[in-house]
Amino acid sequence: MAEKTVLSVAIDGPGGAGKSTVAKAAAKELGLIYVDTGALYRAVGVNALRNKLDTKDEKAIKKMLKTTNVELKYIDGVQHVFLNDEDVSTEIRTPDASMAASDVSAIQIVRDFLFDTQRNIAKKNNCIMDGRDIATVVLPDAQVKIFLTASAEVRAQRRFLELQQKGSTDTYEKVLEELKQRDYQDSHREIAPLKPAEDSIIVDTSEMPLDESIRTVVNLIKEKM
Repeated sequence: MAEKTVLSVAIDGPGGAGKSTVAKAAAKELGLIYVDTGALYRAVGVNALRNKLDTKDEKAIKKMLKTTNVELKYIDGVQHVFLNDEDVSTEIRTPDASMAASDVSAIQIVRDFLFDTQRNIAKKNNCIMDGRDIATVVLPDAQVKIFLTASAEVRAQRRFLELQQKGSTDTYEKVLEELKQRDYQDSHREIAPLKPAEDSIIVDTSEMPLDESIRTVVNLIKEKM
């Protein structure tokens, strides 16, 4: 029998572009599984921080991975991230976790460690997967490839408001500086740098309200369904 075709949608882009929010909403509307790959790297980064490791120390991270288990579980349709059987879905969303994720994601053994987890989900499910190298590395054969972006200032403002709602006292200037630092790290790393795939559709959300961003992405996916 012919193998059933599984729909894969790859959404890449820098931090604060709205990838997770847009991908999650689009997946819900289209009945697809949403996979936030950045959450996996954040979990590894959190584990390194908990163990008081240098998040750029490849040898230390390699040793840590021997006792690290990261899983994505879907509870009532919502993705939860488990680190060694503990739900860390909230802890991974801090600025420290974000920078730690950027550091560990530049280490090849970490990428290898999480690679099969990401691909296996896509093999078995119609899904929207977001991250920074989905279209270029993880799912190069995805039927839909989108690079979601926005200006650094707009992205920083979105992140600043999000953090404020969580009680953070970080200033907008600090958020912008950290975002630019992560942008630089992600786009200049030797391994799987952040960049659009040659056949990705660029969607700039700088001037788009959220509902328009979601509608744009949903329509792009529907064209391929």
